Amino acid sequence: MSAPAAALPPFRTEDVDVRDPYPLYRRYREADPVHGSGRAWTLFRHADVAHVLTSRAYGRGTPTARLPEDCPHLRRTTANWMVFMDPPRHTRVRSLVARSFTPRMVEGLRPRIRRLAAGLVAGLAQEETADLVAGFCAPFPILVISELLGVPAEDRPWFRERAVGLQQATSSRVARSPGAFAAAEAAARDLDAYFRAELDRRRSSRGTPADADPATTDLIAEMLRAEEDEPLGEDTLVGTCIHLLTAGHETTTNLVGKGLLALLANPGQLALLRARPELAPGAVEELVRYDSPVQMISRWAREDDEVGGRKIPGGSHVTLVLGSANRDPAYVTAPDRLDIRRDARRHAGFGMGAHYCLGAPLARVEAEEAFTELLRSLPWLTVAEGPDAVRYADDLVFHGPERLLVRPGG
Repeated sequence: MSAPAAALPPFRTEDVDVRDPYPLYRRYREADPVHGSGRAWTLFRHADVAHVLTSRAYGRGTPTARLPEDCPHLRRTTANWMVFMDPPRHTRVRSLVARSFTPRMVEGLRPRIRRLAAGLVAGLAQEETADLVAGFCAPFPILVISELLGVPAEDRPWFRERAVGLQQATSSRVARSPGAFAAAEAAARDLDAYFRAELDRRRSSRGTPADADPATTDLIAEMLRAEEDEPLGEDTLVGTCIHLLTAGHETTTNLVGKGLLALLANPGQLALLRARPELAPGAVEELVRYDSPVQMISRWAREDDEVGGRKIPGGSHVTLVLGSANRDPAYVTAPDRLDIRRDARRHAGFGMGAHYCLGAPLARVEAEEAFTELLRSLPWLTVAEGPDAVRYADDLVFHGPERLLVRPGG
């Protein structure tokens, strides 16, 4: 097996400049793209990342091993998230959701998504200086997924608080906060109780008619109908509802926040998208490629494998740096240049293979409507002045600004 071209220190997320991780990614991608030893590896090239994501030699695994025993609701909830399942269980659950999460349903939501975006932007327009994350990027995807799940409007602030609480269980946040697991457990307990009660209520009222208009139906009703053909159990249904609520929250928040920052930093591309809003679908793909909202994910090697000339032993933990793969010049020309007209559809930002993001169609529509409404209604939008106008969260996995001060009127 070949050795790395140059010795580099172990890759650690704490060594990365969270505002701009790409120079360090480039260093490893060029000098040691299959980085590691023993049973811990980090991959930086697009081809290698794509290989692992599409190979049956690797599995997703379950996170429960790292969760405390005194977090029973959190352990049960995450054990029933399809993102942590492997076939054949993953195939069954994904099939259930896919039958409900159809392009017809997502497209039917577009008018409601547009209205939600317009309402939030109208609120921003009244401010001299506004935090785009707090005022738009964070509440927008929660409002959308709440619409999709049929959550009443009055419950949505409560849902957002629990979604944020549940996300405290990520490895990077647990390392920074001793109370993170307790917050996530409390959120999981509350959401578990809510969705069990909601499923009971839906069953007693027999749900929405199967041929309902997609503008009035919702995902819970669709899943209950689909489950009649292939029952998966209450825990799986509840876990899936919670997963759908939380999975797209932070990722879409970061996609919109970082995407707008990238456009504002590239005025030519910003002007082009303003002048030609029909370019929004391709622009979203390029913005995901250019600055991925999820920078890295992991897999476990089920068996020995070879990647980039190096042996990956079975049982190894493999970190896939999506942000680096999407900037690989072997995959795309001039990768550090934003070009909303390029064909970026082969990016790794939504994953690949069996675990390709099921919510990608919804994320695309959300981002299209978000950028279109922000650029249409706030033609003079700029980032506020000052060193603290943009503050990134200390998290390289779910990567994006936690504060983004803007001047809606320029």
